[in-house]
Amino acid sequence: MHDDRNLVEARLKRVLDERIRPAVYPHSVPLDVAVWHAPDEPVPVAEGLAAEPGPIEVGARWGAPWGTSWFRVTGTVPEEWAGRTVEAILDLGFDENMPGFQCEGLVYRPDGTPVKGLNPRNQWVRIGAPVAGGEEVRLHIEAASNPVILDYHPFLPTQLGDKETAGSEPQYTLTRMDLAVLDETVWHLVIDLEVLGELMAELPVESARRWDILRAVERALDALDLQDVGGTAEAARARLTEVLTTPAAPSAHRVSAVGHAHIDSAWLWPLRETVRKVARTTSNMTALLDDEPDFVFAMSQAQQWAWVKEHRPEVWARVKKAVADGRFVPAGGMWVESDTNMPGSEAMARQFVHGKRFFLDEFGIENDEAWLPDTFGFAAGLPQIIKAAGSKWLLTQKISWSQTNKFPHHTFQWEGIDGTRIFTHFPPVDTYNCSMKGSEIAHAARNFKDKGVARHSLAPTGWGDGGGGTTREMVAKAGRLRDLEGSATVVWETPRAFFEKAQAAYPHPPVWVGELYLELHRATLTSQARTKQGNRRSEHLLREAELWAATAALRTGFAYPYEELDRIWKTVLLHQFHDILPGSSIAWVHREARRTYDRIAEELNAIVEAAQQALAGEGATPLVFNAAPHPRAGVPAGGAGLPAAQDATAVTPREGGGHVLDNGLLRVEIDGHGLVVSAYDLAAERESVAPGRAANLLQLHPDFPNMWDAWDVDAFYRNTVTDLTDADEVTAAGDASVRVVRTFGTSRVTQLLTLAPGERRLLVDTEVDWHETEKFLKLAFPLDVHAERYASETQFGHFHRPTHTNTSWEAAKFEACNHRFVHLEEPGWGVAVVNDSTYGHDVTRTVREDGDLGTTTTVRVSLLRAPRFPDPETDQGVHRFRHALVPGAGIGDAVREGWRINVPERRTSGAGEVAPLVTVDQDAVVVTAVKLADDGSGDVVVRFHEAHGGRARATLALGFEAASVTVTDLLERPLPEAPAPARDGDRITVRLRPFELVTLRFARA
Repeated sequence: MHDDRNLVEARLKRVLDERIRPAVYPHSVPLDVAVWHAPDEPVPVAEGLAAEPGPIEVGARWGAPWGTSWFRVTGTVPEEWAGRTVEAILDLGFDENMPGFQCEGLVYRPDGTPVKGLNPRNQWVRIGAPVAGGEEVRLHIEAASNPVILDYHPFLPTQLGDKETAGSEPQYTLTRMDLAVLDETVWHLVIDLEVLGELMAELPVESARRWDILRAVERALDALDLQDVGGTAEAARARLTEVLTTPAAPSAHRVSAVGHAHIDSAWLWPLRETVRKVARTTSNMTALLDDEPDFVFAMSQAQQWAWVKEHRPEVWARVKKAVADGRFVPAGGMWVESDTNMPGSEAMARQFVHGKRFFLDEFGIENDEAWLPDTFGFAAGLPQIIKAAGSKWLLTQKISWSQTNKFPHHTFQWEGIDGTRIFTHFPPVDTYNCSMKGSEIAHAARNFKDKGVARHSLAPTGWGDGGGGTTREMVAKAGRLRDLEGSATVVWETPRAFFEKAQAAYPHPPVWVGELYLELHRATLTSQARTKQGNRRSEHLLREAELWAATAALRTGFAYPYEELDRIWKTVLLHQFHDILPGSSIAWVHREARRTYDRIAEELNAIVEAAQQALAGEGATPLVFNAAPHPRAGVPAGGAGLPAAQDATAVTPREGGGHVLDNGLLRVEIDGHGLVVSAYDLAAERESVAPGRAANLLQLHPDFPNMWDAWDVDAFYRNTVTDLTDADEVTAAGDASVRVVRTFGTSRVTQLLTLAPGERRLLVDTEVDWHETEKFLKLAFPLDVHAERYASETQFGHFHRPTHTNTSWEAAKFEACNHRFVHLEEPGWGVAVVNDSTYGHDVTRTVREDGDLGTTTTVRVSLLRAPRFPDPETDQGVHRFRHALVPGAGIGDAVREGWRINVPERRTSGAGEVAPLVTVDQDAVVVTAVKLADDGSGDVVVRFHEAHGGRARATLALGFEAASVTVTDLLERPLPEAPAPARDGDRITVRLRPFELVTLRFARA
């Protein structure tokens, strides 16, 4: 037989495009349209419905950037359409290639009842099926003219990302406002041909099945009269019945389709717009559930559910009913789909506490899965947190974006730093916006890496980010793929159903140990420094507020601020969303975030100060409150005491220029360029700075990645570097400091290097007035340490990374995340670099060739970037950072100094010392939270972990009377399998594994 495959395939494409799809709506009449433009921010629904609109015609421009327009469409169904299915086609000016990234609408009836959303791939509203003819139609559309930020030429700088700079030029052209007859037979023919055409293209050319489909398609096209598509569509469909009903092979890959609409809680739009995106999407999905009995939809992020409840009660009622029916499924059990690299220990825990509690309180549903399809890598401490929250599964997809190494599994056990393992799945479909294309389903089957031992994967299906979620076309395609030869099988299932089946079928999957590092988007550890500082400082202020409020509540009857702390925690957790904290949102988002963090700091400082005043009482005794988890200068952790006197630091001129700081523990030499050329540990008689090198070295790199400007830093940035060694000023400042001023480009750096009395750390306070563009600023510490690996802090512990690049996996980690410290050591002696607000860093090693043959290990802290997309003014202005170099540090010193730099003592006066609520006698056991139980019972909750990476036995001494002690999960619920710790009066003895996390709940006597 001659090979006419290309001829038939080309015929199919043209006939579909030019004849069959246009025949889906064979008859239409225009609707009358009027519009009212809200003058500023979105208005309540009642106000939009009541506003008096003015005339507008199809073809007119509308919609200033970030504006809201209320369209009213009216018309009458023609009498001759009686008995037909009629829909309104409402095209606001959509580009079908941009679902979720442009204008959107929510349709209401005149009484304010929401109907469904309008999106580029979802422009219809059902009027009747069938209609009687003569019906009056009146609909209102709340239309958002969100500008296109990520356009066909992506990553171009734009001022559209902030309402304050976006201007008022209309963004869209009203394209179609019609009533139309839907020919459902033609619509089904389109789906039939799309499914078969897409499947055919994925089958081998030599496959008999491919040719069977080709000939069936040819026969169907032959049966179709192109001048009477509607009249011959049924005959054409009949020619396809046999190939559409041939069952799949028993060994076919199995896909669990989960209706999904990944909605970034902020990204290329502000938070307020996400509220409306969620309302539109949930309206769409509840409507689709009514129409499609097999369909199941899952939505994550408790914050988004809470927005619907608060802002769209009429939509919320429909959502609650769909949840009760088991088909609209809360997923993930987190407050938002947060970043997991940068949030601190308690914040990561509270993501699950607040997320799971919301779903439990509202629906009585316990989430067993963490759902993080789009997060930019996963910290090694996360498995323990997932388990401690009462969950056991993880889904993500983003690791498939890695540029260098292909992850070797799709289903596996992920082991964290403490040994906890979580059953984890990466959907091999490689998208969290699956649309049921044949190419996607075929890719999932081909790509699945666990063939031979498993054959089950998940496909999150639907347009995200305001694209409207799953469409009826996707549901129809999935129905045809349920059992179709040549394809993987597809069935709609909940996440729980998928995980239960996948785990049962694959009881012994491979194990991956340590972080799930994304080999992409590394610059998100640095972009938008103020947002990151706001997060870090809010986390520590929340810890302080809970600690002092709980202490004051037990000691003085202080009113514990349950509601305020709950609200603030949820606000901080929201801003840990994976496009806010990582710095990859538009300017509007980060402008609002800065204001929010300022407000949070003001509120939390007020709580702390009020609680400390209640604890201190009246008096003139000088007191130091120590909120850190370690004693400090004689003041106990979690208590207040008298400040200790310290010896002075000597500041003397250095031969050759500069200054020497000496406090009897360290001797630090700062040369005439303001560089640290020596940091000598006097007790160990050991130099920290590598020979011939200088620390406190600011380095400037060009920074223009190939794409994803705010997200990425590409390895080639290292090829060019400028050492900023010229100093405008190097002068002694005060009793223990040296001031250094530098200028470069159009920027200025002022540093204060301080060696305080009695401290084995050199503080480096850096103020940068930053006005560079597409540059990357680093702060380097070349250290005389031979180390093949180093430790960086993560949630509830630390994680080791190699300093070498033996493999491509190691080389790809050229920028990584730490929390409060980076630590490296030789046996018996080490160095830590601690920080108060930075996350990105790199560590490299070189062997010296000057006869010494020693190893230089360089730690570089990432300070600032200056990408121009999506915020063209990223990080312009003044920034302040604090770092410290800690020579002679063991891992315990790194932990302690990391806390110290982040939680400074507070000084006040009062009647006398304040004893802690809880004292721990073991330095390795770090208390991360002391608070009252969230349920308002007055019980005291204490959370702690082993922080050094070894086993620990510790005694907790209670400073209050406790009737009982219970081991709980993160939600403060008893763990039946966990025995109560040993108790002797007010002393509790605990034994911890390396990095083990424990939560104790004390009922008060």
